[in-house]
Amino acid sequence: MHAPANFQLLETTIAEIHQAYKSGALTARRLVELYLERIAAYDQAGPKINAIISINPKALEDADALDAAYRSSGPVGPLHGIPLIMKDQADVKDMPTTMGSVLFKDHHPDRDGFVVARLKKAGAIFIGKSTLGELGAGDTHGSLFGSTRNVYDLERTAGGSSGGSGAAVSANFCAVAIGQEGFASIRRPSIWNGVAGMRPTAGLVSRSGVFGGWPSVFGSLGPMSRSVADLAKLLDAMVAYDPEDPVTALGVPHVAASYSRDLDAGALKGKRIGILRESMGFRSDPDSEDFTQVTAVFDRAVADLAKAGAEIIDPIVIPDMKALLAKRARRDDDDIESFANYLEGSAAPPFRTRAEAVATPAYEQVMRGAKSRWDQTHTVEQHNDYLRARDLLMMRLHQVVADHRLDAIVHKAVEHTPTLIRDGLNPPFMDQRGAPHINTFLTYVPSVVVPAGFTDSGLPAGITFLGLPYTDAAMLQMAYAYEQATGHRRPPASTP
Repeated sequence: MHAPANFQLLETTIAEIHQAYKSGALTARRLVELYLERIAAYDQAGPKINAIISINPKALEDADALDAAYRSSGPVGPLHGIPLIMKDQADVKDMPTTMGSVLFKDHHPDRDGFVVARLKKAGAIFIGKSTLGELGAGDTHGSLFGSTRNVYDLERTAGGSSGGSGAAVSANFCAVAIGQEGFASIRRPSIWNGVAGMRPTAGLVSRSGVFGGWPSVFGSLGPMSRSVADLAKLLDAMVAYDPEDPVTALGVPHVAASYSRDLDAGALKGKRIGILRESMGFRSDPDSEDFTQVTAVFDRAVADLAKAGAEIIDPIVIPDMKALLAKRARRDDDDIESFANYLEGSAAPPFRTRAEAVATPAYEQVMRGAKSRWDQTHTVEQHNDYLRARDLLMMRLHQVVADHRLDAIVHKAVEHTPTLIRDGLNPPFMDQRGAPHINTFLTYVPSVVVPAGFTDSGLPAGITFLGLPYTDAAMLQMAYAYEQATGHRRPPASTP
């Protein structure tokens, strides 16, 4: 597993890969080979992270084509030769999309999703698909693959539902990865695996060719990486209007010229940061030991924000926040239509409707967490209550920002440390514990999470930069400045 001279594979960045290409020290083919060697050594062997569902059979062929183009005319785009891994909830041509479920084990959509096509045009190489909470639900357990291990403690979950992407990035199985979030599915596995992650404002990134898209508006693809700079570079290539996903029309007036061009290590100086301390995580227990340990990490992070030049307003209070968040409800008709819309684009879908999937004998093998998502139904009245609560909470968020003249709100990325796998698969069936979901409740706000260090138990914790609608570029700026000031990212010992 030897990298070429003058190139360090572990913890490498997009900029460092491009410099190695430019100097002639590295080719795209060799880089893909190096990542595939790490996957072979650590995913199903060694620590058995179990983060990868499938490998792209054409990854080396794609790398060779990019190397030929580079020799001929230089890089094809801003992500030339960057190997990435996609959560197995989005379509990549020549690969199955399984959703981690036996229901879809033979599902070959034979198409590229909208974002996948954009990333390929930018020069990215899809080397594999990652594990996920089955059917996009909960922690990363699935009837097709089992459970994904946390890279910092192999007895614990990688989080979910984008746990495979989080573990893969942290274990250096790829340069960057893509996750998908509808609750806390990017942010939680990012932080629990010690990497940065982002759920962009709804409307910036298309969900065409992604399970869980239109007419649902909760879900969004988002970047996951070891550095905030790479988050921003990945987002640059992902954002675009797609007529097949009407939500993206809302983002058109708000797209930044670039999310990565002007990142500034001094961006926190003079910024007014409101600290949101009220516990709002899913099934959080503020009296527990690990909650207390996460709070200690958070307190140090707040102090570091001040050292970096931010003006801290601590605490801020959003009136009735928890009572409003408790009104969350889904519109089952939207989910059913979303299921059908996704499968319509597949070459040979195994089902046409969700009812067909539930009626198949294989549904009995689907894991408890995924079944509970489909079994959960809300009345029209409950959904209307949610919409009213969402509008009120959004107004109160704006008021708090206006009253305190805030540039961002900061809260804990996750309020608990990673759950033990056995406690997720058996009673008490712990799942998504400690995950705040204010951003996906509101839908049209961005969140960026950054590692903030480790608890006394040696488990990762982080902070979230939460902004008003379409302030994605500003949140990335502040997250970058915090990351540069603190440098908390530490590669896991499980995959040396």
